[in-house]
Amino acid sequence: MGIRLLGPVELRLADGEAAGVGGAQRRAVLALLALELGRAVPVDRFFELLWADAPPTRARAALQGHVAALRKVLTGSGFTLLTRSPGYQLTGEPGAVDALAAGALAARAATTADDAAAAALLQQALRLWRGAALADLPATPLCAALADRLDDTRTETLTAWAERQLRLGHGHTAVPALEQSVRADGLREPTTALLMRCLHQGGRGPDALRVYHRARVRLDEELGVTPGPALQAALTEVLTADRATEQGFGRTAGQRSGRPTDQGSGRTTEQPTGPATGASGPPAVPVAGQLPSPPRGFVGRATEDGWLDQQCGPDRSGDGLAVVTGPAGVGKTALVVRWAHRAAAGFPDGRLFADLRGFDPAGPADPGQVLGGFLRALGVPETAIPEERDARAALFREQTGRRRLLVVLDNARCVGDVAGLLPSGPGCATVVTSRNSLEDLVVTDGAALLQLDALPAGDARRLLERQLTAERVAAEPDAAGRLVGLCDRLPLALRIVAARLAARPGWRVADLVEELSDERTRLASLGTPGGVTSVRTALSLTYPHLPDGARSLLALLTVHPGTEADPYAAAALLGTDAAAARQALGPLTAHHLLTEPSPGRFGRHDLVRLYGAELFERLPAERRRQAFRSLADYELVAAGLAVRRMNPFHEPFRPAGPGPLALPRLADAPSTLAWCHAEEPVLRALVTAATDRGEHERAWRLARVTATLYYGAGRVSDRLGCLRIGLRAARLDGGREGLAAMEAATACALGSAGHVAEALPLAAQAVARTTPDDGDLHIHALSVRASMAALSGDPAGADRLSRAALDLIRASGLREHAATVLSNAAAVKVVLGEPAAALDHARETRALLAGNPTANAHLWAMVSEALALQALGERTAAERVWREALRLCRSTGNVRLHALTRRHFAGFLAGTGRADEAREHLRAAGELYTAHGDARPAEELDRLLAPPPAAAADDSRGRRRMRIA
Repeated sequence: MGIRLLGPVELRLADGEAAGVGGAQRRAVLALLALELGRAVPVDRFFELLWADAPPTRARAALQGHVAALRKVLTGSGFTLLTRSPGYQLTGEPGAVDALAAGALAARAATTADDAAAAALLQQALRLWRGAALADLPATPLCAALADRLDDTRTETLTAWAERQLRLGHGHTAVPALEQSVRADGLREPTTALLMRCLHQGGRGPDALRVYHRARVRLDEELGVTPGPALQAALTEVLTADRATEQGFGRTAGQRSGRPTDQGSGRTTEQPTGPATGASGPPAVPVAGQLPSPPRGFVGRATEDGWLDQQCGPDRSGDGLAVVTGPAGVGKTALVVRWAHRAAAGFPDGRLFADLRGFDPAGPADPGQVLGGFLRALGVPETAIPEERDARAALFREQTGRRRLLVVLDNARCVGDVAGLLPSGPGCATVVTSRNSLEDLVVTDGAALLQLDALPAGDARRLLERQLTAERVAAEPDAAGRLVGLCDRLPLALRIVAARLAARPGWRVADLVEELSDERTRLASLGTPGGVTSVRTALSLTYPHLPDGARSLLALLTVHPGTEADPYAAAALLGTDAAAARQALGPLTAHHLLTEPSPGRFGRHDLVRLYGAELFERLPAERRRQAFRSLADYELVAAGLAVRRMNPFHEPFRPAGPGPLALPRLADAPSTLAWCHAEEPVLRALVTAATDRGEHERAWRLARVTATLYYGAGRVSDRLGCLRIGLRAARLDGGREGLAAMEAATACALGSAGHVAEALPLAAQAVARTTPDDGDLHIHALSVRASMAALSGDPAGADRLSRAALDLIRASGLREHAATVLSNAAAVKVVLGEPAAALDHARETRALLAGNPTANAHLWAMVSEALALQALGERTAAERVWREALRLCRSTGNVRLHALTRRHFAGFLAGTGRADEAREHLRAAGELYTAHGDARPAEELDRLLAPPPAAAADDSRGRRRMRIA
């Protein structure tokens, strides 16, 4: 009896028979509940499990169906499926779930000192596996992640068992299982190393070496890395033991001889700082000096200099291995060479330098040749230098074991370029430069990583002054500032423009600024005559080394109008899921063509954007059009999801073709508003871009959905500007639906901004353009017209229009705008002095949105409810509602309603004699308005929601007192 997950998912009853758990989705629900046994699993996690980022409209009902069916099947099984907020919980005996039982056995083994007993426990755990875990579940990312986690657990259990067998001298018994694991995943170096050791213990040394070489080739071909410490240690163990067996003695790394005595006179390119001697004195050896000349005109980078001192200087606290990485042209080599000259005296045995040419079109430098040059510089005679690269690397490590050397490896492309070139001695230090992040070197060798960014503005200006003279720059300070910005503060670009100006003394700085301001020709202008040195050339050297997906994305991001993009937008452009998009974003970030200023947000410097635009123009016209449409449709669908968080009855946009494969997870109101704030510039820019491209329907739909998202942010002017462009697009499109929708939405924004006179005719046009047969479109138009009537001082007209909208909702059952209409009707009833009716409408709104209390309409209804309770004299109940509304506004980040609620609550407090507390709320409301571009609280909102004078005279006097204060 129990739940089996370590293979196909099964439920076994007391008699050992398998119970029927029909359908892959139902088995997935059972598997997740079993893995989380005793813990409540949120509903959203089931949605992710079954449908990834795109749950269907009736996802909740489908899940409830699976749960009901599972409850029937689980009857008498010893398991109970309960409803527990925020989802469902399975209870039962953990030992009846094979995955949990295996984990418990492995945990017991880990605390068992006796190897034989521990091996028996681990073998018992391994027998629970019947094949690939969760083998028959839906192909969603979460299902795959859960299966991968269980597979990892099996590998960990297997390696723990093999380690115990190795200690017992039974390593040969683990070989078949380890070989099967390595065949399945040969990139797990610890498992491969363990297989080598078990083979060797079983007397199969040649087989162990073959395993090593296969792993080395695979790591190089698939990951571009060399074997890490685990594999290298296993190789050393095998070779050392074999050599000891053959020769009767072994020599470990700790037993190496000191400095060799067969060194000749090496040639140096630096001035020698004097002879170096070994620990035992003479013979003297030459001092290697290969550093290039220090760069001229260098400015800034004091912090980076200090970091290099700390990591690699003679008095360092770091381990002596540093990677300086950054975009092409940022000055990595200049920084490191300058620092190396400054630190040279601390390395009396010499300074080695090699340009690894990692991004050279002619190919990288040959590591064997680099090692040969190093050995010659260290004084090794030509006849003593081996031919084979590995032998040269071994000799280099031996030569550097007791020296104090500085090694600079410039322009590496990958960790493989550096392998074998690192000195072995504790007195040595190595600095590697690369436009790739080389994170593998950080992982495998413990390197410290410095990401070099563009120069600060002040240092960039100083670089211009060094090249052009301070007087020439000071004569045109504004133009010089713009020139620095057009060069992205990139040292290479700044040196190029300085050289161009220096060669043209008759030019003003402003002349070159004007030339560079044309984005179509800026990259062409940032180069020397003949293009030998140029920003475009520097970028193009990186491009061929990118994977295909990254190359495509670099070009396709051209249609993205924002300063930052997320993986979901990248997925839309590539037509892939989010995982594939991240695989394309990774190399672009690693090569510093993109930045990741915050998790999941990727930005570009302007010069990279322009290079991408050149690549984009090479694509076929239809591919360029489709890229924009895919991005626009993604933003429409994603924004629709955000709107549904504010209005659960919102009808989402559905693209005509295939929709996006990846969408953001907007789990709650704060995450939704955070997404909205991040994406707002993109959405607004897309409205303009779509209009300019003739994609008029997409433009007005984007404007319409964006307007709803603006609501909570309090950015009235941006909202209005976006809608005006959307209204123009709707007029160009000519469709009745678009015109009515945009007229109503624009009228609403105009009213919020205080332009009621301009809003009224637009609202009237929206109503006149629609009929009750248009359903939600007509309801929305009536609701907006009612709001504008209230703002224009016509509460009776507002009430009549609100009732018409409500009647249509009740007759048709349409719900998209029901909550908004009810909430607005409550506000109108407050203005009309009908608090009982206002209370009914407000509470009906709240009941409709009980499952979504942070929705805009729900928060508005709470304001109306509190005002109605005040008017009815129920001050205790009113205060309770006010405080709850404030709490919800704070938790959601809804700036506009938060400010408005504080203002009205201040009036309530003033009316009850709590002037000091009221003043604090007014001040806080003012700060909220000011921070979001509306320093003067909107009087129209006060008039719309203010209590009738007769019912709240005290409140009004209190509010007036606060205004005077």
